Amino acid sequence: MIKVKAPGKLYIAGEYAVVETGYPAILVAINQFVHVTINKSDSIGSIVSKQYEENSIFWTREGNHMIFDNRDNPFHYILAGIKITEEYAQICNCKLDCYHLSVDSQLDSNDGKKYGLGSSAAVTVATVKGLCAYYNLPITKEYLFKLAAIAHFEVQGNGSLGDIAASVYGGWLAYHSVNREWLMLARQKYSLSTLLKMTWPDLNIKELTPPASLNLLIGWTGSPASTSQLVDAVSLTKAEKQQKYTAFLAESKSCLNNMINGFATKSLSTIQRELKTNRRLLHDLGKISGLNIETPLLKELITSAKSFGGAAKTSGAGGGDCGIIILNKNVDTSLLLAKWKELGIIPLNLKVHIIK
Repeated sequence: MIKVKAPGKLYIAGEYAVVETGYPAILVAINQFVHVTINKSDSIGSIVSKQYEENSIFWTREGNHMIFDNRDNPFHYILAGIKITEEYAQICNCKLDCYHLSVDSQLDSNDGKKYGLGSSAAVTVATVKGLCAYYNLPITKEYLFKLAAIAHFEVQGNGSLGDIAASVYGGWLAYHSVNREWLMLARQKYSLSTLLKMTWPDLNIKELTPPASLNLLIGWTGSPASTSQLVDAVSLTKAEKQQKYTAFLAESKSCLNNMINGFATKSLSTIQRELKTNRRLLHDLGKISGLNIETPLLKELITSAKSFGGAAKTSGAGGGDCGIIILNKNVDTSLLLAKWKELGIIPLNLKVHIIK
């Protein structure tokens, strides 16, 4: 039996700009996980999720192909992870098996609502990681990222793949996206073996160490948002209002570089200042794109931070999901959390997850 897990993520800053090649973001992995278990099967395999038990699917093996009894299923990212890992397994001359693969996610609420913690990325990473262990394939963090990134990108078709990086590397990260137009063409031109060994243009993943005084609070508004749809809407904006969008990108890059330097110098005040700047930039982007990035409840969360000396903003695409506050660990947050509960904001008891 193989058991693995992959953490969820939160964006700290740099959302939207990071989908453009060469523009940075800061993310953090959190201690809520997708768990994947794999057991060998003699004939018929299965894919089961505790969150979607009624949609479990069964399959058989015909040579190197998986044949499904039911192809109308919600497991696209799992299947993409299986496909790319088994392609890698064949490169490594492994004989492909039948197996039972089960998934249990902590990244959604009990009634199935998404917290915005990168569940699709985490399940992709956990699937690839689990199958690499099952087939005893050579794997590094770099290879795990590349395999999971290809699988996720082939399903979603947009996004920065930063959430894949967070699930693979853990902790605090500075992330610059790979050129995804190149990735799409490279996947067609190069073998998977060559693609794994290559340096990917513009990709940069750097692990960060936060100041010891930094405290990260996370609140969930109870309103799930669709990242793909929000990113698509901004893509329309950049074509129609190019000058304003270009200015947003330039300011975002400057802001993020300053924030990354704040981590390097262990300056909590610098990180907080640039977090506020990034909030303003996203607010302006919402105006020019017609998007409701900062919902009324997220605005209440952000406003609540001021009297506690905290800096706050939306996390990820906005439009719902989570907001974050960065403040000093010495500050008593009991009154702040009580205020959140009055407003209907659910504090998420999450910690940063470090992967060694």
